[in-house]
Amino acid sequence: MRALSRDLAAVLAALGDRAQAGRALGPLSTYRVGGPAACFVEANDEADLLALRRALAGRPVPVLVVGKGSNLLVADAGFDGVAVHLGGGWAGIDIGPGPRLRAGAAAGLPVVARRSVDAGLTGFEWAVGVPGSVGGAVAMNAGGHGSDMAACLARYAWLDLASDAGGEDEAGRLALSYRNSALRSSQVVLWAELALAPGDRENGRAALAEIVRWRREHQPGGSNAGSVFTNPPGDSAGRLVDAAGLAGLRVGSASVSTKHANFIQADDGGSADDVYELMGRVRLAVAERFGVTLVPEVRLVGFDTAGSDTAGSDTAGSGRLDVAGSEMGER
Repeated sequence: MRALSRDLAAVLAALGDRAQAGRALGPLSTYRVGGPAACFVEANDEADLLALRRALAGRPVPVLVVGKGSNLLVADAGFDGVAVHLGGGWAGIDIGPGPRLRAGAAAGLPVVARRSVDAGLTGFEWAVGVPGSVGGAVAMNAGGHGSDMAACLARYAWLDLASDAGGEDEAGRLALSYRNSALRSSQVVLWAELALAPGDRENGRAALAEIVRWRREHQPGGSNAGSVFTNPPGDSAGRLVDAAGLAGLRVGSASVSTKHANFIQADDGGSADDVYELMGRVRLAVAERFGVTLVPEVRLVGFDTAGSDTAGSDTAGSGRLDVAGSEMGER
């Protein structure tokens, strides 16, 4: 980590005991690698978030929202900003009235999926295999097995750390698209309300078991963040990586999975920078072989982009990836 900026030091001072300096972010991600946050805040209630908003007011400090960290890669150098993690106070799940379910942003997707089935509801079984949080799922329109958040999200609550904005809104305001939403990095999802349908509990439990079985059979375990690249229109990123002969390719402590080529594994005690470098090599090789520029699905934080402005905008031969110093960074 570099020396703290004047603005960041002021944020830390204003937050007092609510903040930690230099908190490691690797243990909060499924990659288990990466550096620390200059400032870390565990927000257990709205008062914590409002205190952070007051501390940030008028100060151009980047913000990173961290949930389950299942779609996040932080550079070994760390993140020179404020990382916000929603604590257990945001993990509640309420059923009803009717076929509706409201879940806090910190609730785990597999937990919500199982609770929905136990309550006799259907429409959220797909989420049992996604190791992210509800808030992250809203932010990136997470999905799998033929469905996504856009198919079931009715309402959500949010709070902007960079302004006085926030409140409750209908899902349409998010403009959800494939692995994307209109949320900005400073906007924190607080809860989501799902519109589901009445279902048979036994059929639901069978569907959950089949999804879990399929994932174990087709996807690797260990330290990874799931799919590294989004699927290009009409194709599969994993198929392209495999067809390029890249399965098993290694850079230092990172390797392309031989079980699913759109997964990159990190060794225990490995390096986030190795994962990033391998992503760039894979992306370049696929572009050279097939003319397809893969777009990162994993959120990349704190890396040097050397002028890259947008995902897919790197110059020919560079292999560099778009990253951000301020990301919703979690899935």
